[in-house]
Amino acid sequence: MVDSLPAHAPAPAPAHARHRRGTIERTLASVSDVMERSLYAEELAHRPGLLQGLDPRAKLVSLIALLVAVALSHSLLVIAMLYLFALGLAWRSSLPIETFTTRVWLFLPFFTGILVLPALFLTPGPVFISLTPGIAITRTGVQSAAFLLLRVSTSVSLATLLVLTSAWNDLLKALSFLRIPDTIILVLGMTYRYIHLLLITADDMFLSRKSRVVGHLSNAAERRMVGASAGVLLEKSLQLSGEVYLAMQSRGFRGYSHRATAIPMQRRDWLGLTVALGATAVAIWLGR
Repeated sequence: MVDSLPAHAPAPAPAHARHRRGTIERTLASVSDVMERSLYAEELAHRPGLLQGLDPRAKLVSLIALLVAVALSHSLLVIAMLYLFALGLAWRSSLPIETFTTRVWLFLPFFTGILVLPALFLTPGPVFISLTPGIAITRTGVQSAAFLLLRVSTSVSLATLLVLTSAWNDLLKALSFLRIPDTIILVLGMTYRYIHLLLITADDMFLSRKSRVVGHLSNAAERRMVGASAGVLLEKSLQLSGEVYLAMQSRGFRGYSHRATAIPMQRRDWLGLTVALGATAVAIWLGR
């Protein structure tokens, strides 16, 4: 029987090689994921909801007040009530509760857990669980770990609530209400804008490179390609920053920015701020 493949034909690539995602594919997937998350956050900020309809200045001051209450409270029950209060606000603001909680608890064990785990064993106090002779989890360590986890999760939930219910530009305008220097607000606004622009540039670069690559690259070739692409992207960012600065100067920029007159807050904004400040006062009093 004559073989259907010619003698000089290369052997088929193994299954794991055919399905292995290279650096280009992983980079394109990462860039697309970041851009999708940003667009999804903007879509959530414009949904009809409780917090979306409030002035960003009222939400920012309320967040700071609630964060102070979380930091000053010495009661686990009070901090847990503030966390449930944040979940209730997320539900009333038409935010997906699963997505909202995942943003907090998905990364919490990896960062806070590193600090919490040693405290369970190293904090002196009465023994809670004895694992082996000389190694035990103390009640004081469990209580300290619970305080840290609850404080971090509640604080992150409140901050996430503010970010997901406020457009970025509106949030930057709210910072001026706290007397933040205009230069800092300008830098933050331009950084956010041009990070997205550089992400689009990187996506175009890797997509064009992928369309010109035939077959699989070796690991060394992929590393060289990533290094060269990073250098080109850095050069593009430096060139872009110079062009942006010249464009700003040609339009009258001389080191400071002009901002529009702030729109007065409405009655519902003052009502929401009053409720938040009242909840803060009650939480601090109960958590003494």
